[in-house]
Amino acid sequence: MKIADNHVVSLNYTLTDNDGEVIDQSQDGSFVYLHGANNIISGLEKELTGRAVGDQLQVKVPPAEGYGDRDEALVEEVPRDMFPADQEITPGMMFHAQGPNGEMITVTVLGAGDSTVKIDANHALAGVELNFDVEVMEVREAEQVEIEHGHVHGPGGHDH
Repeated sequence: MKIADNHVVSLNYTLTDNDGEVIDQSQDGSFVYLHGANNIISGLEKELTGRAVGDQLQVKVPPAEGYGDRDEALVEEVPRDMFPADQEITPGMMFHAQGPNGEMITVTVLGAGDSTVKIDANHALAGVELNFDVEVMEVREAEQVEIEHGHVHGPGGHDH
């Protein structure tokens, strides 16, 4: 069976940056997703279409097909009182915030002063070329309820 929309796919992968640093990896087919439901980045999904169990491939995904280019407009100073008053705010901390359209976003603290905090709302991998070493472990047709929900369900059914 070949990978196509509305198929559940199980992968092993290692993700590295251009310096060879491992960013993420999965083993034993533990990464499972619904193909065609925007559950993974578009550049990887495109390259997996038509592949079958046992296929191994290396995929280089440019930022535009991954987490996007960095947008310096997403780096800004915000009032310190937007953060918990009793918490020390240090560079590298991450917080959930509400985006301009009401969506939940993650921001990373770049620096903190007495009255302002400099944050970056870019995805941590924005602007990074992604290198995947992938092995297709399993492919099956999705169940109708998985297609309706837009994601894979765990063994025994609904697990969220």
